Amino acid sequence: MNVENQFFVCFSIFLCISVCLGEDYDLDDKTGLGRSFDGIGGLSGGGATSRLLVNYAEPYRSQILDYLFKPKFGASLQILKVEIGGDAQTTDGTEPSHMHNEDDENYFRGYEWWLMREAKKRNPNITIIGLPWAFPGWVGNGENWPYDFPDITASYVVSWIRGAKQYHDLDIDYVGIWNERHFNSKYIKLLRYTLDKSGLERVKIIASDNLWEPITSVMIADRELQDAVEVLGVHYPGTNTVPNALKTGKKLWSSEDYSTFNDNVGGGCWARILNQNYVNGKMTATISWNLLASYYEDLPFGRDGLMTATAPWSGNYVVESPIWITAHTTQFSEPGWTYLQTVGHFTHGGSYVALTGERGNLTIITETMTHDHSVCIRPPLLPYNVTVQNVTFHLKGTFASISELQVWHSKFDFKTNKTVLFQNLKPIKVIEGSFSIELDVDEVYTFTTVTNGQRGSYPDPPPTSPFPKKYKDDFDVTGNPYFSEAPNFADQTGVFEYFTNLTDPGPHVFTLRQVVTQRPVTWVADADQTISVIGDYKWHDLMVSCDVYMEAVHTGGVFIAVRVDKGGGVIRSTKGIFFWVYADGTYKVTNDLSGMTVLAEGLSGTRARVWYTLTLTVKGNYASADLNGYALWKNAVLWEPRHGWAAIGTSSFELAQFDNFAIEAIA
Repeated sequence: MNVENQFFVCFSIFLCISVCLGEDYDLDDKTGLGRSFDGIGGLSGGGATSRLLVNYAEPYRSQILDYLFKPKFGASLQILKVEIGGDAQTTDGTEPSHMHNEDDENYFRGYEWWLMREAKKRNPNITIIGLPWAFPGWVGNGENWPYDFPDITASYVVSWIRGAKQYHDLDIDYVGIWNERHFNSKYIKLLRYTLDKSGLERVKIIASDNLWEPITSVMIADRELQDAVEVLGVHYPGTNTVPNALKTGKKLWSSEDYSTFNDNVGGGCWARILNQNYVNGKMTATISWNLLASYYEDLPFGRDGLMTATAPWSGNYVVESPIWITAHTTQFSEPGWTYLQTVGHFTHGGSYVALTGERGNLTIITETMTHDHSVCIRPPLLPYNVTVQNVTFHLKGTFASISELQVWHSKFDFKTNKTVLFQNLKPIKVIEGSFSIELDVDEVYTFTTVTNGQRGSYPDPPPTSPFPKKYKDDFDVTGNPYFSEAPNFADQTGVFEYFTNLTDPGPHVFTLRQVVTQRPVTWVADADQTISVIGDYKWHDLMVSCDVYMEAVHTGGVFIAVRVDKGGGVIRSTKGIFFWVYADGTYKVTNDLSGMTVLAEGLSGTRARVWYTLTLTVKGNYASADLNGYALWKNAVLWEPRHGWAAIGTSSFELAQFDNFAIEAIA
């Protein structure tokens, strides 16, 4: 055998021994502990991501909530973060403000109040966070910026926190501060002062809910700012932190993360970052955007939630893999537990963390997700390798006397599609303080002294079905409606709320009203018109009718629309077929929301403060419309778009009412 072959054989034997015998990892609390674990959570909002959830009938709505929040059942979430609605588009829709104007206060709008109560009902110890993405226009005093008058902004945010307690008995634990343009230390200090002055010393501040810098560098040099902020929160950190963040001594959180399609690759992404946010970045909480994908799937970032609930009309929902990946941590550790210092990366890829409640209990979570099976939407993931490996854990210190660990296992199978999620295996024996396990690629294990984990389940929900082809809503909700929005309407600019019209003795006492009258302080580029979409994005031939009522004399304008092709942050560029009538006695048919492409126009005789019935019919390449049952125009020729949602809306931020909405889809 020549020297080269001898070297190859020796190297192969060495490699085999190295891999087959495995690597050793100590888990020891004798040298001290790491940081305190603060929890794993989900984010409802930013924006309107839970919109369809409230429309689910029982028992399906409660089942979804149990999978999210019920301890020892599903995800067992420990944190719920919600949007403080600001009347503006914040990704997939608008959420209503509790103060549309400075003289208005209503702490029952929207669904976040309800969601927080439901989470607390299931887990009284859940941490609640509020964060504004946008603000009603009056806060900015006509400018698209909320911090020119920081005292007004601080009072506005504090009023939401006080309202949560006064009207819903909800204690808000943290409030976030986020602005992508630049970080504002003056406002943070003023908010801290306003909270304290209002008796809300217990409410802590997360800042800047965006990037590590510049806040960490400024905080090191600014003692007052350091005292004001409890948590340094970052969005999509890629599991990494910066040295200055560690120097502050503050809690470090990934206060928004994930945002990834919730298939099994999305589950792999979530598994990797839940471990490595601490291993690499010392982040002690991770919050998923979003909590629940419960918005029309063809809006931006469809299915980027821990589970999916997009068809309330059918009752169907899907418990996706991120739910069970979350359970690997949340069912076997609690906020207040502590990470061990002995955490890290495996030699042959993957990572492990260990936590303890300091009573001799121990939970170890391992993940061996490969690169291509754990890519998140952002930031880019650098290449790395993971291979099959044998590992031996040595339990030392307080844990040396442990004789047995419960085992929970998930295995993503991307070849034969036989993925196993959160399976309870036979306990593993710990012999003389050690145990060994072979780790395959794309696996998650939990080894724990906690014995009451559970893979909760309900009977399968009904099969999914498309949005009904025939649909009507007369908005006749008497008394105080449970939710302020009509079922299945998804506001994209503006806010459409139930309204009781006591001045109308006729048939239009209960209506849906667009209520935002001033352009909000926006986070994304809201349209100049208001719009709410509904229905099946695949619809192409259909009829829509609605009674409309313009309140703005001379300047008012309303529309109904079909084949609306965009929503969310790109709402300004939406195309479709829009049938407008105006208070100046004219009408217009346009191919876009902005009204730049006119298909037809003329006189309608319409005016403000009169009810009209609009009907729009589209079939193939032709569209026609009726006003009060009489043909106003026929056979306008159109080519694009070929399909989309139905919609209602107004020509500007103005008051207008809608009633007796109906859809009949042909195809």
